[in-house]
Amino acid sequence: MNIEYELKYHQIEENYWWFQARRDMVFRLIQDLKLPRTAAVLEIGCSGGPLLQRLESVGYTNLTGIDVSEAGVAVARQRGIPNVSCMDGARLDFPDAAFDLVVASDVLEHIQDEAQALREWMRVLRPGGQLLVFVPAFQFLWGKHDEVNQHWRRYSAAQLTAALRGAGLQVQRHSYWNVGLFFPTAAVRLLKRVLPAEKGPAKDDFFATPPLLNTLLRGYITAENRLLQALNAPVGVSVFALARKPA
Repeated sequence: MNIEYELKYHQIEENYWWFQARRDMVFRLIQDLKLPRTAAVLEIGCSGGPLLQRLESVGYTNLTGIDVSEAGVAVARQRGIPNVSCMDGARLDFPDAAFDLVVASDVLEHIQDEAQALREWMRVLRPGGQLLVFVPAFQFLWGKHDEVNQHWRRYSAAQLTAALRGAGLQVQRHSYWNVGLFFPTAAVRLLKRVLPAEKGPAKDDFFATPPLLNTLLRGYITAENRLLQALNAPVGVSVFALARKPA
């Protein structure tokens, strides 16, 4: 991630509709696991720590966060989140079988050696522990946003589940996410391929949104999240999977 985008990310992640809606979905999926509040939870790619803050607010007491960004870790510490550190997500400095749950939201696509990362995530899970992964969906949606974010790939649900199974994990559930914006996003991305290339540096997709629009978009995706707690979607801008380490 380039430094300009990194700074922008930390500025908007707490209140921008997309981050809020994704964080809401991750939180719902974690709550559905009905883990004890003492469960050891690791968030890989915690950034400034808003998910950890929310988990702490409902009683989780054994939370750990890591991020490759020193700026993100500094923000998390400024917010009073103690157990965060700067670490490579593919080379974890934790003992084997240390966590009951590992969460990685939009991290795997940033790591060139996918298999190495998944082996590490598997290693630090306790037997029966669970891994929740979100990644951007469909390679045909590749755009300038992916280049700015320094992604290596996007995933179909089949590709994500195959990667998890290849690491020895048992996939319990997979679904696409952000269904309502899939077709507009696909139309824009495909249209940009046939139009003359824009001059200047590549730009990400996080455009400034007026407060009302930000609230409406967040509300729309959050309502969709409630449905996705029980239903699996066939398409979406992102894809997630929940997998378990064999007991």
